[in-house]
Amino acid sequence: MNTPVNRKNRESIAIVSTCIDDWGGSEELWGRSVPFLLNDGHSVTVYKDRVNICHPEIAKLIGQGVVFREIVVKKSFLKKGLIKIIDKVKGRNTHNIFIDNEHVDSLIALIKKDRPTFAIISQGINFDALCYAYVFGLLNIPYVIVSQKAVEFYWPNREDRHGMAKIFEEAKACYFVSKHNLLLTEEQFGKRLSNAHVIFNPIKIGKTHSFPDISKGIKLACVGRLFLIDKGQDILLRILDNKKWRDRPVTITFVGQGVDEEAIKDMAALLNIKNVSFAGQVQDMDELWRNYHGLVLPSRSEGLPLSMVEAMAAGRVVIVSKAGGNTELLQENVTGFSGHINEESFDEAMERAWNQLDNWEAIGKEAAKQIKTLVPASPEKIFAEHVLEIINRL
Repeated sequence: MNTPVNRKNRESIAIVSTCIDDWGGSEELWGRSVPFLLNDGHSVTVYKDRVNICHPEIAKLIGQGVVFREIVVKKSFLKKGLIKIIDKVKGRNTHNIFIDNEHVDSLIALIKKDRPTFAIISQGINFDALCYAYVFGLLNIPYVIVSQKAVEFYWPNREDRHGMAKIFEEAKACYFVSKHNLLLTEEQFGKRLSNAHVIFNPIKIGKTHSFPDISKGIKLACVGRLFLIDKGQDILLRILDNKKWRDRPVTITFVGQGVDEEAIKDMAALLNIKNVSFAGQVQDMDELWRNYHGLVLPSRSEGLPLSMVEAMAAGRVVIVSKAGGNTELLQENVTGFSGHINEESFDEAMERAWNQLDNWEAIGKEAAKQIKTLVPASPEKIFAEHVLEIINRL
């Protein structure tokens, strides 16, 4: 992907992100690719539901010349009028999933004002930004789609699945962060996506760290958004309610923020689980993994979690569920441990890990080697090169 870019083609690139947080793991790929796009002479405008200009990552991009726009919800007739007119010209039918969306209204107004010539659509689950991609397609603006997750319990509805599939097919490229997510998306639509690629997210771990002393107990971190339906922290709490885990010198720290923080704390209090704590959002993952022995992540759904990849890169043991692409980088009982998404199976994975406690340092070193072999040093550069090659072809 090192095709020279025709520097006469200066594009105005729109990046649409559906991440509802100020900045999340799904922002890292496009965020770190932006300097490569800017260095090639293109301008970049980012569209998000809410923009916190004080967030350090956003402030850094603004300092580099990136423009941020909020997709503000407002009532108007522009959305339906414009889409219906274009649909009529193109002989297509619009479904409610695309037109009954006030955020689409706001984005159309911004697009008409900013006039981008290329778009990167970054979505969490593999459906939540297709309405935005649809708008760019109607306006004849080429786009690529990045999907950070796909889940077995959320399938496209009958009325819209063909239209949604067409949005993927008409993209210049579709990127998924795991083979699982790509294959599941194809299964959900009953179609192979010839324009699909698997891409990694960039990691923020500088190097493998020496293994902490275990003589004073084992410290595990559960790193992820405090959102039960995805991250499954309740599964972990039920397991910790067992006497064997109460009696062992193990502490669990929940790292992250989210809407279910109060619910998780209340459940821990109800079960009277004393060996858990809450650290909030942690920016310095290198510092975190200097002090913790391993990661425990009982997710119900995933793409390919950065927290797992970063823990392995730091030389730490990982105990994860078999959700999403979690096991694609993991060699069972050699570089980590995995269980199915229920208390019995995940407890069994934790037990296997506990029985190999004396080998954790060696397992962590092997995990770090595996990540260095399988994950590119700069996924953001690879992604930017893909995008620039597509722009050059256009």
